[in-house]
Amino acid sequence: MIEGSHVIVYSRKPDADREFLRDVLKLSHVDAGGGWLIFGLPPSEVAVHPTDGTEEHELYLICKNVQKFIGEMTARALACTPVREERWGLLTELTLPGGGKLGVYEPRHPRPRAHSVKSARRAPAKKPTSKTKKRSKVFSRSKRARR
Repeated sequence: MIEGSHVIVYSRKPDADREFLRDVLKLSHVDAGGGWLIFGLPPSEVAVHPTDGTEEHELYLICKNVQKFIGEMTARALACTPVREERWGLLTELTLPGGGKLGVYEPRHPRPRAHSVKSARRAPAKKPTSKTKKRSKVFSRSKRARR
């Protein structure tokens, strides 16, 4: 049923933020035309949180080691906020070239297995070959013999 998700990051400097995702975070991408880049993401997860305020959406990237991530960003002269220890993980934020904040965290919570697109799609049925027809006849005969 679901094959993926499409996340939209709004930016005052979209070209600079696209370059950041492509060149700094090294996300795979395709050009959808006219330099409009669409980026691939690693396996993701979604959570629904309660709110009494406005209904808005947030994007966080997940890493295995937040300190190592901060070191890689520092080597590129990009500042990250000090790590905050949250109940659910270790969180840092970096500022995108367009001014938006991007949360990156090392999870402390259990992770779901990645949704498999293969299990969501069924392979087209193969045409029976003479070999599979023979197997089918043998199976039918053995099934009748058990009755």
